[in-house]
Amino acid sequence: MAFTTEYKEKSGDISMMFEQTFTASEGPEAGQIIKALVEDMFETLDNEDMHVFSAIEDGVILGSIIFTRMTYPQDARTVFILGPVAVSTLFQSKGIGQRLITHGLETLRDGGVDMALTYGDVNYYSKVGFSQITEADAQAPLPLQHPEGWLGQSLTDAQFAPLKGPSRCVAPLSDPNHW
Repeated sequence: MAFTTEYKEKSGDISMMFEQTFTASEGPEAGQIIKALVEDMFETLDNEDMHVFSAIEDGVILGSIIFTRMTYPQDARTVFILGPVAVSTLFQSKGIGQRLITHGLETLRDGGVDMALTYGDVNYYSKVGFSQITEADAQAPLPLQHPEGWLGQSLTDAQFAPLKGPSRCVAPLSDPNHW
């Protein structure tokens, strides 16, 4: 298995893998929503605002994760949010997702990113260093349907310190259904 940040030539395979994975776990409507989100990200975001990491073996996409920029205008720190995340149903429960996220976080850390956020299952994401936070720690760009799933971690030697002020996410994530 190899990790890659190249996604443009494999964007169709990646978006299809997201669709199939979310369809299997949450139903066809969720699969279509996530596929549309991923395609919108690929079409509208540049490499400064998005980092795509995929695990590939023998030319097959095993899993993929996407980090996009979060902006806190009152805070100088660089922040990215992880999501969506998917591992093909054929390759789940083998640690691929955790290794992929760990690789992505290390790459962001090496690139000078200060903080990473995500919104999801605390039991899963705590395995790769995320901890529950509140909106006092980092204001979400839209109301959270499940505040207990708001998670963050520092990618520097400093402890996670609250981010100042309101936030903005990239346009494709601006749909309240994602929050």
